[in-house]
Amino acid sequence: MKTPWYRKLHWQIVLALILGTLFGIFAASRGWAELTKDWISPFGTLFITLLKLIAVPLVITSLVGGVASLSDVRKLSRMGGKTIAIYLTTTAVAVVLGLLLVNLAQPGKRLPAETRAELEATHQQEASGRQTSASAVQQRGPLTFLTDMVPDNFFGAASNNGAMLQVVCISLLLGVGLTLSQEAKRRPVLALMDGLMEAVIQIVHLIMRLAPVGVFALMANTMVTLAKDDPSRVVDLLKGLGSYCLVVVAGLLIQMFVVYPLLLRSFTSLGWRSFFSALAPAQLLAFSTSSSGATLPVTMDQCRKKMGVSEEVASFVLPLGATINMDGTALYQAVASVFIAQALGMDLTLAAQATIVFTAVLASIGTAAVPGAGIIMLVIILEAIEVPSEGIALILGVDRLLDMMRTVTNVTGDATVACVIASSEGSLKPPSGNAS
Repeated sequence: MKTPWYRKLHWQIVLALILGTLFGIFAASRGWAELTKDWISPFGTLFITLLKLIAVPLVITSLVGGVASLSDVRKLSRMGGKTIAIYLTTTAVAVVLGLLLVNLAQPGKRLPAETRAELEATHQQEASGRQTSASAVQQRGPLTFLTDMVPDNFFGAASNNGAMLQVVCISLLLGVGLTLSQEAKRRPVLALMDGLMEAVIQIVHLIMRLAPVGVFALMANTMVTLAKDDPSRVVDLLKGLGSYCLVVVAGLLIQMFVVYPLLLRSFTSLGWRSFFSALAPAQLLAFSTSSSGATLPVTMDQCRKKMGVSEEVASFVLPLGATINMDGTALYQAVASVFIAQALGMDLTLAAQATIVFTAVLASIGTAAVPGAGIIMLVIILEAIEVPSEGIALILGVDRLLDMMRTVTNVTGDATVACVIASSEGSLKPPSGNAS
């Protein structure tokens, strides 16, 4: 018997998104911001916390099991090289696309002077806080991300979701160690990892039953936070920064619906319609949580079950992507940096824009897969091109909305590369009806 549409998870999430948005606007108009934060928002926080709770165990069990099952270090090296190369290439394409669009549209020159002054005054304190965080990051050398990959304490890394790159490194090392071990000694450890991963996946399914409630709470909280007891404030923000938002969204849509489908068409047998249909639950979750790390369990589940990506490829490529592949974030950083320069009356040279490409691609490596991390890296890019970092105050008002959208792009990019790598390794087996 066919499942009714209203019982399908992705439609329940869509409905929760709409109802949460409407409730948030209504709550803001009635002055219910505190009530929403006290009695509704905690359910969204609980939902994200549960997803983050399971992220590290999922990465460890899936990566260790996936790498060890390869039984050949050369295959791991080949697959890893291809994965990193494609991730960096798609990120570079996203940055260049963002620069092309923002230079053509020039949204910064359309921002009225009075709006600019109001935004700067409203968000100056928050901008100062981001600058302080960025200053700490800026002290790092160009190769610091390499030394940061290796933790001095396994349990310290495993207890910090922001250290996901270190968790990936540990899991890869353990997987390689098992690959080089004798079969008799490796087999029981692999059996343990397989059992743990199956348990983790079942926990993910249980958590996802709470998705509609969590998404409703997250959207309601987002709306009241933006509106601050005045729904017209959201409209005013979008009016003042409308051109900037449109450029960012246009770039993200082109990256998702042109660049990624071209990759799928060129290197896989998976139809793009089937791809987006299968990935919809993960995309909707990414939109509501603004965290590709929190979405990782669902992304892996959909890629394996709905797209036919092998377990060994999904277990390796997707956790790595959640850590180093930030196409949507990189595109946004390119648009935002040029927008701020334009709004401040500064013309960026070709060399400065080349610096944006280089810095944004490097910044995507190791950027924490959590909400708001991109804005800190943006400050570093602004400093690199000698644009006053105080200018981030101009865009903070709409950053949360754009963060939700660029996270969807990040997750879509991860899944696309997983399909491409699986196809190149001969381990992409789309379910019947999903092939192009």
